[in-house]
Amino acid sequence: MSQGNMIYEGKAKILFEGPEDGTIIQYFKDDATAYNAQKKDSISQKGVLNNQISEHLLLALGEIGIPHHFIKRLSLREQLVQKVEIVPIEVIVRNVAAGSVCSRIGIEEGTKLPAPLIEFCLKDDALGDPVVAREHITLLDIADDEELDEILYLTNRINDFLCGLFRAIGVRLIDFKLEFGRLDGDDSYEIILADEISPDNCRLWDVKTNEKMDKDRFRRDLGGLIEAYSEIAKRLGISIELEDDSTSGDAS
Repeated sequence: MSQGNMIYEGKAKILFEGPEDGTIIQYFKDDATAYNAQKKDSISQKGVLNNQISEHLLLALGEIGIPHHFIKRLSLREQLVQKVEIVPIEVIVRNVAAGSVCSRIGIEEGTKLPAPLIEFCLKDDALGDPVVAREHITLLDIADDEELDEILYLTNRINDFLCGLFRAIGVRLIDFKLEFGRLDGDDSYEIILADEISPDNCRLWDVKTNEKMDKDRFRRDLGGLIEAYSEIAKRLGISIELEDDSTSGDAS
């Protein structure tokens, strides 16, 4: 469908004005970035796969009562979502040690953690999205204690559900990133899940082989990213539609 005015362009998505007040069209690009956008490329069909995988996972979370911004998928690359005020922190959930936490605290990749480790990162590219404590978040007036309690409650429920969902299809949920937003109500607002959940912001390893089935295939020059994302979709039971190469990545 035709979009309204562009609101914002990020590393992996573009946001446009939605057809009704309180809505936004979220467009999934093929751009791939890593290491705070120091590494960049475009991978055909990545946005198409992420759009459909995220739709599937958000709808599944909605079925267990997790509030989220997703309304419906509009096309191969577009979602209609509720307009929210994004809380400018990333919530990182780690079930197994991988990525930056290994070098930061000297733990070997692949080490199963005794309990999920939840970290907060400030959404600030200029600062390199630093890890921050809860006290930093309240000091900077980013969110109050009540909001953080709700974010942690939702995060733990999401992790429990997704770990089981992925385990059932032979995949280990190593870690993942969440974002939350404030949805305006009549007299107050609600904290809800926003952004996306896809192999772009999850680490997913095959249970039997530990093969990486996520964006680490791009980060580490392993190749086969689209094949890995497609395999995740297949195991989830998603009948993936792919885009004609002649229109791939066209947001106009």
